[in-house]
Amino acid sequence: MKIIENRKKYFIVSLLVILCGVIAMIINASAGRGALNLDIDFTGGTAMKFDIGQEFNNDDITAIIEKVTGQKSPQIQKIIGTNEVSIKTQSLDGDTREKVSLAIKEAFPKSTMLSVADVSGTVSGEMQKTAIKAVVIACVAMLIYISIRFKDFRAGGSAILALVHDVMIVIASYAIFRIPVNNAFIAVILTILGYSINSTIVIFDRIRENGPKFRKHQTLEKINSSISQTLGRSINTSVTTLFTIGAIYVFGVQSIKEFSLPMIVGIICGGYSSIFLSGSIWYMLLPKSEKES
Repeated sequence: MKIIENRKKYFIVSLLVILCGVIAMIINASAGRGALNLDIDFTGGTAMKFDIGQEFNNDDITAIIEKVTGQKSPQIQKIIGTNEVSIKTQSLDGDTREKVSLAIKEAFPKSTMLSVADVSGTVSGEMQKTAIKAVVIACVAMLIYISIRFKDFRAGGSAILALVHDVMIVIASYAIFRIPVNNAFIAVILTILGYSINSTIVIFDRIRENGPKFRKHQTLEKINSSISQTLGRSINTSVTTLFTIGAIYVFGVQSIKEFSLPMIVGIICGGYSSIFLSGSIWYMLLPKSEKES
């Protein structure tokens, strides 16, 4: 496979996907919906919990909330195995909360409000700081580990750049599909980082093992050969993982789908970056003396 020779094509594909995400953010922001669909965990707001007292449809609850509050896309989640529902909206004053309760009571006479709470902007700010800190620490730790393991800072740098690519693609999926950015967002990003770096390390290990088999100026052939040798393993790992996450998405409840959908995107782009980007970036960072003359 001539992966290194065709690296510009793979870079363009990634840039186009990221560009789609940026365009989606701009369109969403222009429409007043926000670039990303931030949950109240990140923005602050009001969380209410009701026992409806009978079977219900999430769409019916959504319609009531939108009519009373005037807010679009409130987050409605049915608690599996019960008749309870969790409702998250932008901050509501006392009068509006009372109107919501009365409207739900009118539609579902057996319903009762179980709890209501505010998520402050301070807590939300801490959530954002925690998310950024977690990703930065993970990337720095992996950069140090890979650089030491392969005795080459460029290997660590190329792996981290591939991870940045994966994070950007996943964020683009949040913008395109309007997936709520909540606590699961942090878990998704960190999981994808760990999954993607594992596939990248497998390829880099094979490149190191193949070192003695190639001459100094055959770096291009060495990287291409190493990727080809590990291609089956990389694809099989991604496909089997996708089967599991796909089943969770198809049969899971809404909150699980909000986790599994970006995971599916992350697994695909993680496998893509490990195979088509990480080795190419490493090759580009090498000095001319180590490249094919």
